[in-house]
Amino acid sequence: MDNLETLTEHYLDYCKNQKRLDRKTLKAYRIDLNQFIGSISVSSLSEIDVAVLEDYISSLHHHYKAKTVKRKLASVKALFHYFEYRDLVDKNPFNKMQLKFREPITLPRIIPLHTVETLLSTIYRQCREAPTTFQRKNALRDAAVIELLFATGIRISELCSLKKEDVNLQDQSILIYGKGDKERRLQIGNEDVMHALENYKREFLPQIQENNFFFVNQDGRALSDQCVRRMINKYTSLAAIELHITPHMFRHTFATSLLEADVDIRYIQEMLGHSSINITEIYTHVAISKQRNILTEKHPRKNFHI
Repeated sequence: MDNLETLTEHYLDYCKNQKRLDRKTLKAYRIDLNQFIGSISVSSLSEIDVAVLEDYISSLHHHYKAKTVKRKLASVKALFHYFEYRDLVDKNPFNKMQLKFREPITLPRIIPLHTVETLLSTIYRQCREAPTTFQRKNALRDAAVIELLFATGIRISELCSLKKEDVNLQDQSILIYGKGDKERRLQIGNEDVMHALENYKREFLPQIQENNFFFVNQDGRALSDQCVRRMINKYTSLAAIELHITPHMFRHTFATSLLEADVDIRYIQEMLGHSSINITEIYTHVAISKQRNILTEKHPRKNFHI
């Protein structure tokens, strides 16, 4: 098994140094591949055949949902493509396997727009009524964070990794480095959002310049995703919002709202940084209010006189 472990380490080095995969992707690959190596009972790469892989897949289905199984298998499959590419295996056992299995559609959870409005109103009230400068500055930053999440559909990891130079308040745009280091530039189309970002930057400029990250805490360190989650929980509690809101729900709400406003799905795909339109199409299942409006106003049955 040492042989397989060594070869897998070579593959992970290849992913890091040649494919230039990001840290989180490499961490996920390592977890999946270590699990695979620890779960199979053969001692060398040459002994891994279809039967071994089928047993492993069966064990995964006993412990994980279909979406997780699919991801873990993708990691192992990529490993064997590397082995095939390096001529380390005579035959890739995955080439003889049918891996299609039914994956239930999980609809993205969105935030009702009136709830987003209530949440933002609560944050701005905290800005106005904060008893100390410390609390007021934090509320200004929190407003900028939530406004940007909702205004752009940015991933929480992308938001926390924004550098000072990535946010251009002059031309009202942000440069985002997404998955696989793919770049996309998004415009800020709302003046209130711009004011929130400007007010935040003015108050936190020394910390931003020292740290070089755009979003920082008052200690001058980069804002973490856990800090953003705590921030959201704080204001949902203050606003007496019962819905559990996560940062990613702002992304879902952004996409669904644009789809309901008749924005072409390919524009939404580009703004979200999705590599495939198939990923974006999940939002076509959740545009319920738009669907209701179409069927109420456009369906010919409403013109019947019976």
